[in-house]
Amino acid sequence: MHRLFAELEPSLTVTEQNLADRVRYISRSNIFDVTELERLRREAVPSSDENATAEDAAPQMVEQPANVDAAVNTPVVVDSNDDGTVAQELELEHMRSTLEEAIVETRSTPLENRPQLPCIALSKRNWAVVRALNPMLATYLEARRDLCETDSILFGAALAVCRISGAKVSTAGRATGHSSAIPAWRRRIEERIAKARALIGRLICFRSGNNRPRIVRTVRMAFAGTNVSLSQPDITQKLTERIDDLKQRIAAWGKRIRRYTERLKWFNQNRLFQSDQKRLYESLERPMVSGTGPAPNQADTVAFWRGLWSEPVNHSEGPWTEVVASQCAGITPMDPVIITPDDVAEAVRRAPNWKSPGLDGLHHYWLKGFMVCHSVLARQFQEALNQKSLPTLFTTGITHLVPKDQGTTDPSKYRPITCLPTI
Repeated sequence: MHRLFAELEPSLTVTEQNLADRVRYISRSNIFDVTELERLRREAVPSSDENATAEDAAPQMVEQPANVDAAVNTPVVVDSNDDGTVAQELELEHMRSTLEEAIVETRSTPLENRPQLPCIALSKRNWAVVRALNPMLATYLEARRDLCETDSILFGAALAVCRISGAKVSTAGRATGHSSAIPAWRRRIEERIAKARALIGRLICFRSGNNRPRIVRTVRMAFAGTNVSLSQPDITQKLTERIDDLKQRIAAWGKRIRRYTERLKWFNQNRLFQSDQKRLYESLERPMVSGTGPAPNQADTVAFWRGLWSEPVNHSEGPWTEVVASQCAGITPMDPVIITPDDVAEAVRRAPNWKSPGLDGLHHYWLKGFMVCHSVLARQFQEALNQKSLPTLFTTGITHLVPKDQGTTDPSKYRPITCLPTI
C-alpha cells in the first residue's frame, strides 16, 4: 500500500505506519460508505478494474458478477477474469424466492411484530448480496404510490439479505418498552452471586440450629458429591469453611464485574477517541447521568408530556405580526422545491449506517444498499411535499426519556428523544 501511494502521490512524504493509521481511522469512523470507497478506489487506480465504469453506469444489471464469497448454502459458479481476480455469481433464483417470501411476510405482519434486524458485518460478502437484490426490487417499487408500502418492501428486502447471509434475526419482535442495558455476561455473574448469597443465608441458619426440612435439603445439596455428612461431629467447621468459600467466590465475581466494566469503559473511550475526540473530552469533563434510580410513575409521565404535546393552545397574536407581514410583503417567494434522486442519495450517503430506527425498524444501511429506491423515494417525497401531508407512520416515533439528574422521579427532569423512521 505504501509503495502504491508513493507512485500515486510522489510529492507527499508519509511513513508506512502513518498511512496504515489513516486507513484504519477512515475504516472505523465510517466517513465513507462501501460504495464511496469503491468509487474512490476506481478513480485512484482506474486500470485495476476495467469493468468498474460499466458497473457504475448500469447498477441495475442483474448478471453482474460479485468478487466476493458466496452466501451461505448458495451454489456458485467460479470464473476468472483478465485481471486474475475470482468472480463468483450468486444463485439468483434462490435469492429471488427468498426476497418474495420476505416481502409477503412483512406485508402480513403488524408493525410492532416485525423482527429486529441485526447490524450485519460490513463485509464484501454481505454487500454482494445487497447488490444482487438491488435490481430485483425495481419490480416491486415501480408501481408503489405510498411511502408505507415502499418502507414495507425495503424492510422485506433487508430481511431477505439477513436470511441469505446467515445473520441471526430475532423472531420475538421488537420491544418498544424499556429494554435492559445490562449485558448478558454481567447478568449471569449477578445471578451466581444472588444464588451464592441465598445459599450462605441457609447455611448460617442451619449452623445456628434451624433444622427445617427445606433448610436441611439445601445444606445436603450444598455438600453433594463430597464425603461430608450432616451427622459428623465437625459439621460446624465444615459449614464455616463452606460459607467462607462462598464469600470468597462472591468477592472474586464482584472483582470480575468491576474489571470487565473498567475494560469496557476504556474500550469505548479508545474507540470514541478514534472517531470523535471532541465528544470524548466533553464526556470526560461532564460525565453522563445514568438512570439507575427509580423510574417515574408512568401515569404522571404521560400526563405531564400530554399537557405539553397534545393539549390544544389558543395563541393570541399581537399587532407586531401585522408589522412583520407588511415588511415581508416585498420579498420574492422562494422557488418551488424539487426533490431529485441525487438529493436522496446525498442525504443517505451522509447518514450513519446503524443509527437507531423508528417504529419500522429500518436502518440507513439498507437505504444505502438498495439504490434503486432513491428515485422512488424522491417521487414520493415530492408528492408528499406538494400535498403537504405524510403518512402517520412517519410522524410517529419511539420516545426515550433521558434523565437530567441522578435518581429523579420527576417527569419534568427527563429529556425526551424520539426515534423517527429513518426514511
